[in-house]
Amino acid sequence: MTIPPRIFSSNEALIQASAVCLRDCAIESINDHGSFHLALAGGSSPRSLYQLLATDEFTESIDWGKVHIYFGDERCVGPDHADSNYLMAKENLLDHVPLPATQVYRMEGERDPTEAASAYASLLKQHLPHADNGAPEFDLILLGMGPDGHTASLFPDTDILNKTDTPVAAVYVDKLKCWRISLTLPIINQARYVMLMVAGTQKADIIRHLWHHIEGASMLPVQRVKPTGELLWMLDSEAARYLSQKPEK
Repeated sequence: MTIPPRIFSSNEALIQASAVCLRDCAIESINDHGSFHLALAGGSSPRSLYQLLATDEFTESIDWGKVHIYFGDERCVGPDHADSNYLMAKENLLDHVPLPATQVYRMEGERDPTEAASAYASLLKQHLPHADNGAPEFDLILLGMGPDGHTASLFPDTDILNKTDTPVAAVYVDKLKCWRISLTLPIINQARYVMLMVAGTQKADIIRHLWHHIEGASMLPVQRVKPTGELLWMLDSEAARYLSQKPEK
């Protein structure tokens, strides 16, 4: 279910509201089934969110001992590489919260990408709770969106968009000339909550495309994110500049 987007007057307000939303999801999940299974987004965009989650306000209000951390995608580099999504999360969040190391499950970007994807798919099936239909189910998946409409490592015109037989796959992104490892659409769409955080004027045309349904335009990867749970769009005013909705403070 998609609810109307929340639009914020500044990036700071967007980050604060996103952190509160994540905290509320954690509390709800822990109260419901005793744990919180969260997939983090990579890249530089969520850095400020992770830094905020590492402050006292959130380290004290989230029961980190019951949190399990996963990743939505990973670059094919080692865990100490500057481009590693795991390293970014580790430096800005994971090293600063009372989270057991055994409850952090990284994608092994240093391995052969197909082997790493297969191993992570097996890990998800082992560690995630399962929905009534038997599928592994995240409590919350945090996603960003690129100016080409990609999310996680689901890029336009890539084979991974049609993967339905595995929750994780390797994908070669020709425009970047590199391999990535990513969650696939079936497991993303199985999540109880998916939060899409989007900020900046460079994303405004894509947001207009998504909400104004431009005739004849091809479907973007992010438009295929349609979870059985709730899809939460969190936008700053620059990304939402072509929408008429009034921003929150």
